[in-house]
Amino acid sequence: MTASDPERSRLDDAARAGWLYFIAGNTQDAIAKKLNVSRPTAQRLVSLALSERLITFRLDHPIAACMELEARLTERYGLHHCQIVPADPTADSSVVGIAEASASFLEQRLRGAEPIVVAIGTGRTLRAAVEQIPRLACPQHRLVSLVGHISMEGSASFFDVLARLSDLVQAPHYPMPLPVVMPSRDERDQMLRLAPVRRLRELAAAADVSLVGIGRMDEHAPLYVDGFISKPELAEMRRLGAVGEVTGWAFDAQGRILVGGTNERLTSVPRDVPATRLVVGVAMGTGKVLAIHGALRGRIINGLITNETTAKTLLDLG
Repeated sequence: MTASDPERSRLDDAARAGWLYFIAGNTQDAIAKKLNVSRPTAQRLVSLALSERLITFRLDHPIAACMELEARLTERYGLHHCQIVPADPTADSSVVGIAEASASFLEQRLRGAEPIVVAIGTGRTLRAAVEQIPRLACPQHRLVSLVGHISMEGSASFFDVLARLSDLVQAPHYPMPLPVVMPSRDERDQMLRLAPVRRLRELAAAADVSLVGIGRMDEHAPLYVDGFISKPELAEMRRLGAVGEVTGWAFDAQGRILVGGTNERLTSVPRDVPATRLVVGVAMGTGKVLAIHGALRGRIINGLITNETTAKTLLDLG
């Protein structure tokens, strides 16, 4: 983090508060709730937006365009959380911006005193997000995995998130000690009947908040690239109409969880569709637009962290 980063973050928060107050017409109490800060802090942020001349006849800050996209996506899909970060056309990374935003989202909730259960997916984006989180002491919270990270050959994913997050924040964690996909449905069912696995799945199902990646289901599908499913299995899922997956659960363009294929042998915690508790999807990029769109349409997720280019494309899709 550079010396200017804290100041930039403070101005970003002030810009958000200013937009919510002067443009969206929110009260300071509402702003405090939406930004997860106290009312006095919300008041100070609004004042800062004025003193720094972020507010004139319009919001004089690039975050304004992102907030407008947030408002439109929230209204269209009934989202409970939406954060759009500015796009960097010069960046080579597929996680730049959203990794930092996801880390901030997690950190805000983990800093709360009231105990919560946080359920976590896996993947490159979430791993990058966890690496942005400072060391904290959060023994009051529990972290639980939504998906295994072992292939059928026994190798583990490079992008497991749970253990690293637990180490950083000193919270107890409950990993999923299973292959992502089992060879048969009967073997899957046998594993799921194990008492420790049942308790883990019950804990995950009751999570207060879940943070998940959204995977594509083409030749670049993380499930295939990372060795969790084979090329014929990927082809079968695509024939069934798969456009994306969340914690391994493949779905079609309408956001319907598919019946058959690897879904029948998956050990991941079942998706609650439509999502009732807060489930925030984290993804960006043209290759993931159809997957993100399907997850939104099917209400597999009710929260989204992405960048402005992806958000504009999602809105264009209708």
